[in-house]
Amino acid sequence: MESNMKIRQMAIIGVITAVICILGPLSIPIGVVPITFTNLAIYFALYTLGMRKGTLSYIVYMLIGLAGLPVFSGFSGGLPKLVGPTGGYIIGFIFMALIGGCFIDKFWDKWYLSLVGMVIGTAICYLFGTVWLAYQAHMSLGAAFSVGVIPFIMGDMIKILIAALVGPQIRKGLMKANLFRVSF
Repeated sequence: MESNMKIRQMAIIGVITAVICILGPLSIPIGVVPITFTNLAIYFALYTLGMRKGTLSYIVYMLIGLAGLPVFSGFSGGLPKLVGPTGGYIIGFIFMALIGGCFIDKFWDKWYLSLVGMVIGTAICYLFGTVWLAYQAHMSLGAAFSVGVIPFIMGDMIKILIAALVGPQIRKGLMKANLFRVSF
């Protein structure tokens, strides 16, 4: 019975990773940093899997991209993407998942507290991305913030609000179907 549960967990992680791989490459180029749906996919992964497994699904996605499969924004992949101007955001997503996932696991039924966690996680992701963008593009932190954060705040807040409102419904459905466990 225990091995069946592990197989089920691995399969669900695989499915969620596939969803991130599908949404991750979809992007709207608006400059050095494109608009992507990766963060929205991660938020839903956290509601579906919880912090640990949701973060793991993102890390698997990241490793798939690093192996060269075109799952990153603009259907790109490989090490050059990680060490390029947007690599800090790719790393920052790990911390976004850990922080947002911690809040979602504790407060999944209180959308406003989950929202706070996702905002804090997104801010940390912005920090990693801005510092790396400034370094890679040889620009000031202010300039990197202007091109790598300011244009994305409104869209990311909308994605966070969508996740905070829809995510609890997803988790309730999974719990009702006995597909989500706190120890999951």
